[in-house]
Amino acid sequence: MNQPTETEGGALNSVGAEVESEDQQTDPLSIGRRIRFFRKKRGLTLNELGQEVGRAASQISTIENGKRETSVTLLAAIAKALKTDVSELIDPAPIDERQALELEAERNQASPMYSALGLPQVRIKSLPADALEAIVGLQRQLGEALERRAATPEEARRANRELRDRMREKNNYFADLEATAAELLDLVGYESGTVSQRQTALIAEKLGFSLHYVSDLPESTRSISDTANKRLYLPNADAAFDPRSHLLMSLAPHVLGYDSPKDFHEFLQQRVEANYLAAAILLPESAAVPMLEEEKKKRVLSVEHLRDMFGVGYEMAAHRFTNLATEHLGLPVHFMKVHNSGTIHKAYSNDGLPFPTDPLGAIEGQFACKRFTSRTVFRVADRFSPYYQYTDTPHGSFWCTARVLPGGDFAISVGVPFSHVRWFEGRESPIRSQSGCPDPSCCRQAPDDLAEKWEDQALPSARMHASLLAAVPPGAVPGVDDTEVYEFLERHSG
Repeated sequence: MNQPTETEGGALNSVGAEVESEDQQTDPLSIGRRIRFFRKKRGLTLNELGQEVGRAASQISTIENGKRETSVTLLAAIAKALKTDVSELIDPAPIDERQALELEAERNQASPMYSALGLPQVRIKSLPADALEAIVGLQRQLGEALERRAATPEEARRANRELRDRMREKNNYFADLEATAAELLDLVGYESGTVSQRQTALIAEKLGFSLHYVSDLPESTRSISDTANKRLYLPNADAAFDPRSHLLMSLAPHVLGYDSPKDFHEFLQQRVEANYLAAAILLPESAAVPMLEEEKKKRVLSVEHLRDMFGVGYEMAAHRFTNLATEHLGLPVHFMKVHNSGTIHKAYSNDGLPFPTDPLGAIEGQFACKRFTSRTVFRVADRFSPYYQYTDTPHGSFWCTARVLPGGDFAISVGVPFSHVRWFEGRESPIRSQSGCPDPSCCRQAPDDLAEKWEDQALPSARMHASLLAAVPPGAVPGVDDTEVYEFLERHSG
């Protein structure tokens, strides 16, 4: 344990003590409870202990109740009077189960959540054991209920916005994840070119995992890790397609040292970082950057070239381009994944493209402008060739390339401001669109003559599933059925 330090004001800085867990933390409350324990063990009253250390009984009581920090000098004097060591007084571990419950209850009562409820403070130390257990149990259930309530579409949009802000600050480039990907590739002897399926399986082997492709994986999961037996279960369907991506995203939590997420924000961050790591392995920085730099010199930059060179899907190639474009090529970029209904599912930009937002600042779930490339591409008959378009907006002109993904439900677009288009293949496109969004008259508000004629006579039936009105499934990992997962592992544990 670190030795306690004196702050400028002479008070013990409890942050300097090693914290073993969220339930075992050295703070004035835990120190006060330990002082009370050793005082009673010695049979001293508050007054008697106060006399030995030169303090009033009321001051000792305040310290024991955790309402006042104490200086190192006074703490040493108290330890001496109680025939113990300072290290015993600042040990974060509760003395016994009763004290552990008292500390948890006291900390809960001091939390912002409890204050917001406007409930009275309870004298914890005077409670009988069963009442104390009941109160702590209720506090735990309340906390869990509030966490479940937080897993709503509103919370999801807020978490998306916060994560996107962080991505923008970093230009969507994360050096630590790049370094981790490089280490894993070195581990399997990667030198250049496409990362083979065998090399991705070898990464799993080097990490100690055996791979098991099964047909009975629960519907709510895309993989399951048995950490006790170091087994990774993946769907048989992967064997018919490119299995590398799912495998790497399933290994990412182990590589990055994740625990089960505590909330939706942590869940989302872990998912995004797992996707990033998988892409950084399949499109290695060491190979992709020289290729992109050479293409920029020749003015033929293309997401398709990345896709074809490394044998990945268009969406992953587009994501990877945004990781590397600003950091290594000096290009501001934007990215959108849009459903054929017009709703935005994913979006990122550091180039000023105006995205629609809700009052929380969230983009996901909003309608992309009908004039944007990511929507006009759905109306193009030729889905084999890349589609290029210029779009004039109130924030300037932008060039984009877009593709409709297999299945036809989603389109991916990547683009740059007009001043940077000279580096890209497809810059000669004659197609030009004009967007006035976020002005409603651009594409979200019907023309006056049509509205005047039909607004009182039209009664459409929306093509929308009732499930869209439901909250995000509860739990830190939304939608996963724990019972199905545990039953699956039980079946395969033999």
